[in-house]
Amino acid sequence: MVHFIILLKKTGADMHVLDSYSFGRLSIDGKPFTQDCIIFPDGRILCPWWRKQGHRIEIVDLEELINMQPDTIVAGTGYSGLMQPTEDLSRLLVDKSIQFIAEPTGEAIQTYNKLSSSNNTGACFHLTC
Repeated sequence: MVHFIILLKKTGADMHVLDSYSFGRLSIDGKPFTQDCIIFPDGRILCPWWRKQGHRIEIVDLEELINMQPDTIVAGTGYSGLMQPTEDLSRLLVDKSIQFIAEPTGEAIQTYNKLSSSNNTGACFHLTC
């Protein structure tokens, strides 16, 4: 079952703040999340976020986010960085001029926090592995 959580719409300097991360747990604006999630540039959060194949990010997994044409997508690839994008996804993002930053989730939350207030940024986070 997919749950779509809509928090107060946030934009620009008022974007979500990723407060902390530990294996299996991400805090967004003080609210705990224990399942993988996507943050859209308009402030919506999709949780849980399920992928077609567990530790691979495919085009279909980020289709709605890509269609929003963000400047940047930050991907938290898990505690140990096991989740990786497919070649097809990487090529599509280059073709659409969308910067894609994939790094372990602990680093990715810092990157998202830096970029989201001044950039049309979306993100996806794998919270385990």
